[in-house]
Amino acid sequence: MRYMSDHAVLHVRGRVLVGPDDVRDELWVIDGRISYDRPTAAQDIRTVDGWALPGLVDAHCHVGLGAHGPVDQDIAEKQALTDREAGALLVRDAGSPSDTRWIDDREDLPKIIRAGRHIARTRRYIRGYAHEIEPEDLVAYVNQEARRGDGWVKLVGDWIDRDLGDLAPSWPREAAEAGIAEAHRLGARVTAHCFAENSLKDLVEAGIDCIEHATGLTEDLIPLFAERGVAIVPTLVNIATFPKLAEGGESRFPRWSAHMRRLHERRYDTVRGAYDAGIPVFVGTDAGGSLPHGLVAAEVEELVTAGIPPTQALSATTWGARRWLGRPGLDEGAPADLVVYETDPRADVRVLAVPRRIVLNGRVVS
Repeated sequence: MRYMSDHAVLHVRGRVLVGPDDVRDELWVIDGRISYDRPTAAQDIRTVDGWALPGLVDAHCHVGLGAHGPVDQDIAEKQALTDREAGALLVRDAGSPSDTRWIDDREDLPKIIRAGRHIARTRRYIRGYAHEIEPEDLVAYVNQEARRGDGWVKLVGDWIDRDLGDLAPSWPREAAEAGIAEAHRLGARVTAHCFAENSLKDLVEAGIDCIEHATGLTEDLIPLFAERGVAIVPTLVNIATFPKLAEGGESRFPRWSAHMRRLHERRYDTVRGAYDAGIPVFVGTDAGGSLPHGLVAAEVEELVTAGIPPTQALSATTWGARRWLGRPGLDEGAPADLVVYETDPRADVRVLAVPRRIVLNGRVVS
């Protein structure tokens, strides 16, 4: 890859979408940082025309995770580069068994907010992905992963119970409360993988901060989520795989297969109902494991298909998502992480799939 000289000033001209209601005509990138003041000294200036957004956020992504567990550094690097080329410059890694701290030293790779490794019940998750433990050990493992992560802990809230032949909650209410309280004591937020309906109420009332997938969100649970301010990351590009999963499990677990099909059929109504009730909704792809990286634009399009207005779907991967994760957008003095598009993404979010220029830490990838 070739990059713009570190000594050049980048001039982004056209429309700069600083926020949903804050549109400017230009910005400058000086020494890797954003400025809205024209440089006074004579410098090498490179101009890019187009519509600029803050670097996209994939709030559910797994760098360092493959189909069978951890992957080596070369594959993790390719995953991160694929996300970068899709415009995802900030990733919340929602559980990975790999140590990816080396990425923090690479200015050419996306910034990562880690949740440590998944914490699941014994034999109740994908083999090789998680710490598999029993409820009495949950607090100790939450303590461990909260210290390893970047302010997040990831639980597996439900999974198929082979004895029941269907999805079932992973944690007793008391264990969940104790684990979440321990994370909060250490200053970390907690999120959980949840497909089913019956895992949600206990986790929300136990104080959880976010639910991944949230396909089991029902009309009676929506007010509870809204009241507590619990966010959801629907990962609709992952939910699209449910029919295939159901088909593969039909012979052994027909009850589970039927349940997965029902969750898939109502997925758009679930997401739109959550949005209409004021529940924060953010973009996440669940890349890694079985899904390829680089799907952030497809997930934004899925949110629009579900009925979320385009500007709000953009916010779920830009302004709103960065604010939720405590990271800057196109703010004066912030690191210059942005993506430039040919046309207005508010008019058609499908333009996100074809970025014109990607700027990371003030450098243009060409």
